Amino acid sequence: MTAITRKYDVAERDARNRALGRAGEERVLAHERAGLLAAGRTELAERIRWVSHVNGDGAGYDIQSFDTDGSDRLIEVKTTNGWERTPFHITRSKLAVAEARHNDWRLVRLWNFAREPRAFELRLPLEAHVSLMATSYQASFL
Repeated sequence: MTAITRKYDVAERDARNRALGRAGEERVLAHERAGLLAAGRTELAERIRWVSHVNGDGAGYDIQSFDTDGSDRLIEVKTTNGWERTPFHITRSKLAVAEARHNDWRLVRLWNFAREPRAFELRLPLEAHVSLMATSYQASFL
């Protein structure tokens, strides 16, 4: 067991994933601001919030931005260094917020991030674009 844990450092992997996620969110945040500024919507660009950075990861989205008409854009960012079809994880609580705010919520998928970042946006229903599969379960005592 010790040999396995030496080969696979879970804490190191988690730290790398958090840093990658944060870098992806920063990039999307800058893109959102630039888009609103280019559209002449400075007042909206100034109101963009990096929710996951300021309030933590419990809101169900990472960035609160706006469309040029002022409507909300609640953005969940998923970043990987793999190709565009690399699987990613999404929590049940984020899916619940997506369902509750289905007109405002979207997922921005960043891929090939370390080399030549690319992005696309997914709108609901997510099941039209991806297969959602449970990968962990909560075990409660009887």
